[in-house]
Amino acid sequence: MRRKADLPTKTCAACGLPFTWRKKWARDWENVRYCSERCRRGKGQGGHATGGTAS
Repeated sequence: MRRKADLPTKTCAACGLPFTWRKKWARDWENVRYCSERCRRGKGQGGHATGGTAS
């Protein structure tokens, strides 16, 4: 069994945080750009999407 520290990592294109390889991404790891669905959906907002607006 592999340790988590031995798995490859990338930096999320939306939030800039590092994330680790997951088994569900095994076939498509080269094309994975976002750490979560939340970042993928909010990719044009420069980070994690938040509900509401700042006033």
